[in-house]
Parts: sequence; C-alpha cells; structure tokens
Amino acid sequence: MTGVAAVQAMPVFLDTDAGTDKACALIKEATAHGAELVVFPEAFLPTYPDWVWRLPAWEDNHYTARLREQAVTVPGAITQRLGEAAQDAGAYVAIGISELDGGTLYNTLLYLAPDGAVVGRHRKLMPTGGERSVWGCGDGSTLDVVHTPFGTVGGLICWESYMPLARTALYAQGIDVYLAPTWDNDEVWVPTLQHIAKEGRVYVIGVTPVLRGSDVPEALRGDIYGGDDDWMSRGNSTIVGPDGRILAGPLTGEEGILYAHIDLATIRQQRHEFDPVGHYARPDVFSLHVDTRARHPVTFTA
Repeated sequence: MTGVAAVQAMPVFLDTDAGTDKACALIKEATAHGAELVVFPEAFLPTYPDWVWRLPAWEDNHYTARLREQAVTVPGAITQRLGEAAQDAGAYVAIGISELDGGTLYNTLLYLAPDGAVVGRHRKLMPTGGERSVWGCGDGSTLDVVHTPFGTVGGLICWESYMPLARTALYAQGIDVYLAPTWDNDEVWVPTLQHIAKEGRVYVIGVTPVLRGSDVPEALRGDIYGGDDDWMSRGNSTIVGPDGRILAGPLTGEEGILYAHIDLATIRQQRHEFDPVGHYARPDVFSLHVDTRARHPVTFTA
C-alpha cells in the first residue's frame, strides 16, 4: 500500500517565488502524513490565468505580461527548488506550472522524483477557449508517464480528460495512477473522474485549487475581481479507486490535503474483469496511432 496526497491549495497569485515556498511546505506536510506521491492543481505556479474568462482577448496584458515574467523554465531555479523539496521529502511530486519555452507559454504538468530530478513533463495538448490566447499547444512528445515502485503514473490536464483517445494513449502505456489536475468546478467533474477510474481500472487523483477575488493582491485586482464571494475556483479535489468509488473528497470551499492509499493488487484484480487495452480491446476493429515525435515549425537540414 502506498500513500498519495491531493493538495487543494490557493495559489499565490502571480508570485512564483512565494508560490514555490508554499508548494515546498505543502510537500513536507503531505509526506509527513505518509504520502509518497504528492499532486498539485493545474497551473499552480504562478496561478491559473482566470482573467481569460473575464477580459476580451488581447486586452489582458496587465495580467499576461506578469504571467510571462513569473513563468517557470524547465530546467531552472524553480524546478531546482521543487526538486530539492521532493528529495528532502523522499517523494514523487506532480505540479502544474505555466512553462515558458522561447516565446511561448505552455500549460505543463511537471513530475519530480525522490532524487530531485525532473522525470516527466506533459504539456496540455489543447488549451480550452480563452486559454488559447495565453498557452500554446503541446505535442505527442510530452505524453509522458513515470514509472515508480508503486506503479506507472501519468495524467492529463483539465478538459484533456474529455479526450477519449488521449486517455487511451495513457492506458496503453500501462498507467496505474491517473492524475487529473484541473480548474473545473462543474458538478459533473467528479462523475467524470469516477468514469475514468472505472474505464481504465486506475486510481484517479483529481486536484483543483481554491481561489477567490479577495485572494488577488489589491494592486492586481482592478475592476474584474471582487471579494470573498467572488469564487474563481471553489476546489473539487477527489481521489477515486479503480472500481470507480470515491476514496476521499470531494473537498470544496477550503484549502486542504486529501489522502488515500493505492494498491497494485487491487488494480490487477479490476483488470482481470476489464482491460481497455488488453483482453477487452478489439484491435481488429479499432486502432489508435499516437505520434510521439516532437513537432518543430522549422527544421534545418545540412
């Protein structure tokens, strides 16, 4: 049995240094309670760009310019600090970041190992709606899974979990623990997590932040953010077992850490009944091709 933790926390709005301090402290807290895998929400560093739903495209430079200034490079000083926290805690860590690569930001799920190394990086394949004015699209080269002593870990970000072919690509890589960091507060999100758990016969760790208008620094609040009753995200964190039953949560309206235990024997038992990429597949009828090559807009050939 292995302990896992879903960290439902408030991001430090557009302040990556302070947000990293908070993340490191939460890693320490979660592992003190027995967690060997600690999972944070979507875009926790430096925060989810909620303003894309409140302002017209290209009229949000007050926020987006600061997001770029506070974005995380991989590798870099922030990943070094997160790696040291993972190493001190002896745990795997998965955390959502806005990653800056060249002139483009990506919505990235970053994985760190107990030795402090960056061992995985998934860039969101398709930003949703207004997110496309902030984040670029990832490609198949970052459809990563991470092999650990307690099973294979991987995940998709927010509405990627509504992409059945993306889920299938993870199942085909032998995923045992499916991470679902999100900003989604919809009432059907938790049933979605339960469906994924039952479909893939995987543990699902859904992690959502909490953030209100009053949590935005006054200097950045402007006219678009209100007070305590202006919820950007109420949280919705939930941990689900491979039989689709909820093990912890949902947690809403407050910060907190959900804990659960995972067991590979339970997964094996469930997959004896249903394996979506094994004995319950029909490759003679259906097939999926996944291109895992990195895609570059410019290629130089000697």
